Amino acid sequence: MKRGILIWLCFLWPAIGFSQKVAYVDLEYILKNIPEYQDAQKRIDDLTAQWQKEIDQKYAEIDRLYKQFQAEQVLLTEDIKAKRRQEIEEKEKAARELQKKRFGYQGDLFQKRQELVQPIQDRVYDAIQKTATARQYDFVMDKSAGTMLLYANSKLNISDQVLQTLGITPKAPKQESGTQQKQVPK
Repeated sequence: MKRGILIWLCFLWPAIGFSQKVAYVDLEYILKNIPEYQDAQKRIDDLTAQWQKEIDQKYAEIDRLYKQFQAEQVLLTEDIKAKRRQEIEEKEKAARELQKKRFGYQGDLFQKRQELVQPIQDRVYDAIQKTATARQYDFVMDKSAGTMLLYANSKLNISDQVLQTLGITPKAPKQESGTQQKQVPK
């Protein structure tokens, strides 16, 4: 009895596997075609540059104080040396804390990304879900996410349909290849 079920499953399994509809999207391509995303990314880049400049200035000040301390160290009393070291250490600690506040886990950069990019990504994922549901796809993969998508038939790319669902006409040329996404090591 078990053997009969096993043989039956061996014949039925390929039929089950081939009955699923699969498609893929290129999220990088989709996001390039969304003006709000490009604007949000530019704002984030500008903020990042501004915050990095602020941090660099703090470290430059620390470096200046340290070099000044090194030059004057021979002439200073032990009390003044200790006071200057403490001042430099406090400034280093403040600079590290500012760097962590701006770029650390759950920092300002993370919060700004959540504020500006997350709503756009949610709209894209909703459009993908609507497109997949309307076309009755069982799976939709992302070609740009670094998944091990070694080959993709361009007929299965629904990126333009997702953009249409979002009400956007593509500006960037779609990168259709049907070739390898990643090189397999030899």
